Amino acid sequence: MPAFEEGVRLAKIDIENIVSNTDSPDFQNTIVALDLAGDQLSLVADIFFNILECNGDDEMHEIAEKAQQLLVEYENDLFQNERIFERVKAVYEKNRRDNELGGAEKILLDKTYDAFTSGGAGLSMKDKERFRVLSLELASRQLDFGQRALKATNAWHVNLDETSGRLKGIPADALAIAARKARQKGVSGYLFDLSAPDVNTILSYADDRSLRKEVYLHSSKKAYNDEFDNCGNIKRILECRQEIAKLLGYENYAKYALRNRMAKSLEQVYGLLDQLREASFPAAKKEIAELEDYAGKQGLEGELQRWDLAYYMEKLKKEKFNIDQEKLKAYFPLEKVIEGVFNLASELYGIKFVISSTIQVYHPDVQVYEVYDGNKFMACLYLDFHPRPTKRSGAWMTEFRNQYINGNGEDVRPLISLVMNFTPPSDGTPSLLTFNEVNTFLHEFGHGLNGMLSQVRYASLSGTHSPRDFVELPSQLNENWLTEPEFLNTFARHYQTGELIPEDVVNQLKDMEKFMAGYSCVRQLSFGYLDMMWHTMDAGNVGDILKLERSVFDTLEVLPVVEGACMSTSFGHLFSGGYAAGYYGYKWAEMLEADAFAVFKENGVMDKATASRYREAILSKGGSVDAMQMFVDFRGREPQINALLERDGLLVR
Repeated sequence: MPAFEEGVRLAKIDIENIVSNTDSPDFQNTIVALDLAGDQLSLVADIFFNILECNGDDEMHEIAEKAQQLLVEYENDLFQNERIFERVKAVYEKNRRDNELGGAEKILLDKTYDAFTSGGAGLSMKDKERFRVLSLELASRQLDFGQRALKATNAWHVNLDETSGRLKGIPADALAIAARKARQKGVSGYLFDLSAPDVNTILSYADDRSLRKEVYLHSSKKAYNDEFDNCGNIKRILECRQEIAKLLGYENYAKYALRNRMAKSLEQVYGLLDQLREASFPAAKKEIAELEDYAGKQGLEGELQRWDLAYYMEKLKKEKFNIDQEKLKAYFPLEKVIEGVFNLASELYGIKFVISSTIQVYHPDVQVYEVYDGNKFMACLYLDFHPRPTKRSGAWMTEFRNQYINGNGEDVRPLISLVMNFTPPSDGTPSLLTFNEVNTFLHEFGHGLNGMLSQVRYASLSGTHSPRDFVELPSQLNENWLTEPEFLNTFARHYQTGELIPEDVVNQLKDMEKFMAGYSCVRQLSFGYLDMMWHTMDAGNVGDILKLERSVFDTLEVLPVVEGACMSTSFGHLFSGGYAAGYYGYKWAEMLEADAFAVFKENGVMDKATASRYREAILSKGGSVDAMQMFVDFRGREPQINALLERDGLLVR
């Protein structure tokens, strides 16, 4: 807290220096000065809140509530400061009149002006005070939502022993990890919790259907009608967001959020979602029917349920493609995957990674690397792979510090962190990643490249500070190398025999890309539609959270409804993670990356010239160039959806 308090004090001095400047307001003394103001406060906040997400204890969560309030109050004071807004507005209106600024300077000016107007600068005194109250409550509610979801995740586990007969089908390495967890808890047998690796393992491999059901039901009802219930938080978060949007002149929060996205309107968002729905929903129903028929032949009695889905998908996938996911893991020991991902980046972009034993880390599990382009230092990269009770679920890339040019003209290089929840090593066995976990690593590493290779002047435009529906392009494009032999053959060797992953397995992996693609698309679309429903409806009419959620999911349902299962109450992306009215962005970015990767396919997936052009046009630019312009600079035209539909086998000719 003393660091937060001192950071706020220094930031206020920076602001007062801008306000008291007697020179006429211009881009340099007002807009650039604002971009550089409060750099110490930003550093403290970025480090604290990032560590809170991946290694937060009770004391940090208590501090977070106080710090969040302090930061929101500071931001309200800043963005509702009439004197500084007059200077920003003067520069903005002068540029509208004289059109002196272009490129990154105009984008920064527009972004700064928008930050003030969306921060309530143009409101009446009465509305400013209401805005202040709402924003404070919203920040508190969002923080509480995330903490409740984490507590709900940590609150349940199941303890099994060999005599129960419920362990059949569960892989040996997963059992070793579960045994170690049990020992750590001071109990015998095997302990499974609601961390992602445990849930995925049980749902994919446990022969005991009742165990799969038990784990699924607890996982699907987190923070719903329990001691950590988030329904009240959802209602107030939506009410606060809607009232803020209306104060700022927008009909609903979604229209407010879309004001600075690549998709500029609800019509464009729904246009994409509807087009993908038309292509994928019939395919999804056909895939589920095939899977249900297969499960029946395997002895399943009754309807295929959600807790059966992953289990029979694994079996059918193994039968269709002759790939055993558990055996496949042997080719993906974590250390070799790291080596392979690093080598891919080195081959494409010419950068190298040097492990450091001297740079401080926040947990013993964390590895840190220095990143170089030739002799030029580019970044520090922190890798944090395994679950723990102090880490929220999921995977993400973040920055302890982003790249920018400081007031002395020095290029401040970024500190990038990739956080995952991968299967940890067990006694005598290294951490072996599933195929999906390797994909997740590539995804987050794509975000990391966007941060590490950033080369812009202004902090608020660097790295991943691009529109929400564009920022997933680098991450999702990076996933495309997962099934390319030129990538796999550089590292995918059996951890015991050293055997290179067989060519026929690589071919099967490529064929497997279209497996259940319709269902996967529909699942993502359902989340996008749910997000838009929450942020376009009248928040005053939010009643039964589960009933409203079902009203969306029922329109895309291909499986029986599970009584009491509620996703929204633990859907951190929407209610604590910054994707509100933006979840569609995953599919939007998927359209972009499929179209962009087609260039690599045409020129060779390891083509250095194509990679160099991509780095220059997109990876290095952050948000300093208009998103559509960045895409056109690389692709030569605006994006088209056909490459995505064709890749997923959904293109109807």
